Amino acid sequence: MATTVQGIEAFKDLVGQHLGYSEWHLVDQAQVNLFADATGDHQWIHVDPEAAKNGPFGGPIAHGYLTLALAPVFLGEVLHVEGISMGVNYGCNKVRFPSPVMVGSKLRVGVAVAEVEDVTGGVQVVLDLTLETEGSSKPSCVAQVVYRYYA
Repeated sequence: MATTVQGIEAFKDLVGQHLGYSEWHLVDQAQVNLFADATGDHQWIHVDPEAAKNGPFGGPIAHGYLTLALAPVFLGEVLHVEGISMGVNYGCNKVRFPSPVMVGSKLRVGVAVAEVEDVTGGVQVVLDLTLETEGSSKPSCVAQVVYRYYA
């Protein structure tokens, strides 16, 4: 069940809270190939399943930045913001990729509100995201992302 935030002031009550997890989502080879086409990163560990079988991961892996790029999609399952004029992605404070996402595995995001700060016309919200691969003991991506929401 997603957390619904009504207006920018309501964010302030969420600082320090874990909001929950998205559903699990399959990361398949077609998605990885499309990301490779979009970014020009056609390294064999991502797009050549046969060669990747003999590589360091035992199969093809998703790009780290694909994993991060999926976060906003999954975030919509955890957090809904209403009563605003707009929200914008303001960037990242920190991103790490501790563990690969094997193609064919499932991924989800966990979300916590780290801080909220007033900005002209709205608030800046810092979220701690943890992207997890089903069955893995280590997260695939940990990121501190920054959004701005305006009244």
